[in-house]
Amino acid sequence: MEEEKRTPETEEENRNFIYNFIKEDIAPGGQYEGMTVHTRFPPEPNGYLHIGHCKALCIDFGMAERFGGLCNLRMDDTNPAKEDTEYVEAIQDDIHWLGFDWGDRLFYGSDYFDKDYEYAIELIKKGLAYVCELSPEEFREYRGDTSTPARSPYRDRPIEENLRLFEKMRNGEVEEGKMTLRAKIDLASGNFNMRDPVIYRIRYINHHRQGTKWCIFPMYDFAHPIQDALEGITHSLCSLEYEDHRPLYNWVVENVSIPYHKPRQIEFARLGIDHTVMSKRKLRQLVEEGYVSGWDDPRMPTLCGLRRRGYTAASIRRFCDEIGVAKSSNVIPFAELERCLRDDLNKTAERTMAVLHPIKLTVTNYPEGQSEVFTVDNNPTDPSQGTHEITFSRDLWIEEDDFLEEPIPKYKRMYPGNEVRLKGAYLVTCTGCVKDENGKVVEVLCEYDPDSRGGDPADGRKVKGATMHWVDAHNCLDAEVRLYENLFSDPQPDGPDKNFLEALNPDSLHVLHGCKVESSMKEVAEAFDKKENRSAQNSPTFQFMRVGFFCLDNKDSSADHLVFNRSVLLKDGFKK
Repeated sequence: MEEEKRTPETEEENRNFIYNFIKEDIAPGGQYEGMTVHTRFPPEPNGYLHIGHCKALCIDFGMAERFGGLCNLRMDDTNPAKEDTEYVEAIQDDIHWLGFDWGDRLFYGSDYFDKDYEYAIELIKKGLAYVCELSPEEFREYRGDTSTPARSPYRDRPIEENLRLFEKMRNGEVEEGKMTLRAKIDLASGNFNMRDPVIYRIRYINHHRQGTKWCIFPMYDFAHPIQDALEGITHSLCSLEYEDHRPLYNWVVENVSIPYHKPRQIEFARLGIDHTVMSKRKLRQLVEEGYVSGWDDPRMPTLCGLRRRGYTAASIRRFCDEIGVAKSSNVIPFAELERCLRDDLNKTAERTMAVLHPIKLTVTNYPEGQSEVFTVDNNPTDPSQGTHEITFSRDLWIEEDDFLEEPIPKYKRMYPGNEVRLKGAYLVTCTGCVKDENGKVVEVLCEYDPDSRGGDPADGRKVKGATMHWVDAHNCLDAEVRLYENLFSDPQPDGPDKNFLEALNPDSLHVLHGCKVESSMKEVAEAFDKKENRSAQNSPTFQFMRVGFFCLDNKDSSADHLVFNRSVLLKDGFKK
């Protein structure tokens, strides 16, 4: 038999244990032979999706795509305390932005409440569930941590009494917290999830879809396997913390009379990234207590926050592909995510010039009132992106730190007597500077070489000075620029015995006003202003030459008030 040719794709598949499990399941003789691979992505709509969810999302939808199957989107709204339609809509926007689609297969866990209740009654009638009146604390004492725990005094209630009490719970005749419905499984099990877990509890609360129709709600471990089975899911892919819950998942689908095949649960390690917290509860705290401006703050790991910072769907999907699928937990450097973005933007972002800390540069031998036009490439790596025009005049803006009156060793930028190249324009030689009454430099003076248009001297001399960016002071716009760093200074802000709030980085945001950008940015902003649902899509992204990659802020920016967010630096500052 000819040996299978090995490609990067097959190598990746060999490393992906989920892919191999599914491949075995649908192969001849496998438990799902001849069936369509069917997965699901079940987010709880109690917050915005973050980069950790993105790994699960890419696995769920990605595996379905790879096998030509289907992936459902199911809102896990069985716990109404923090759930809201705002999050439902945001989750759908994020998934579409990443390039995935669920077609007409959008479901809600709450839509199965009638079925969940029906199967709970079935378990009671089979003697596999009972109404318990122990509080959680009391039950923990009964359950114990030994192989011979005490039994709940309500465990052997007659079936008819359990049915009557469960009906009272359903009708709102029992005080919240007074009763629960427990599965009767194995009190001596070494897996505590199998020691008579709660499958229904009472909550007098308004549900975002069901209103007050229900006052009893199924627990996730009971509702989820039922929903998977009813939807015909073949592979229930979930994070590693559900591995110990798998026996309960299997117990539920084996003991209720769902006339479908039994889904297979497969677990994978969660995504961890340094200098970040992934707990939705903690991210909510950052928002509600004002540590960040909202769920879409560009320092947040939420997809809407990353999008507002300029991250592209392609860069995030590439990141998820490159970190792979693992069974053991690990923490990925945030710099790896930045690298994926940098590589993507380097291919797609238009080049432009912007001066963040402006100081005036006067070309003293250039005629006053004169101006000329230069044509520059939008992206030297992709000629198909075309060109745009910039103007040059006697009065320019350059970066403040591109001039030193007394240069330090190896300084190749502007200082008296040094010749530098102004990007795409002329060679200029610094002749001095002007200071204010406090001795601060407020203007740099230079002379240009008229025979060096485009940056190449007519005599062919080599210029040792740097190539500097600039903007025409008579043809530019003011802009606000926001420079972002990691939200947390501690690489592991969520570590044991740590208060993550104490690890907040006080220098995670610097706002610069009065920055200077090319005048063409006004047209870009005007076009973006006309787009609908701006927050759900990428705003225009640029490489500010020599500075970094920046995008128009998709929330605060307008044609009359330009706001740019720094997406990532040009070079990787991460030291491996």
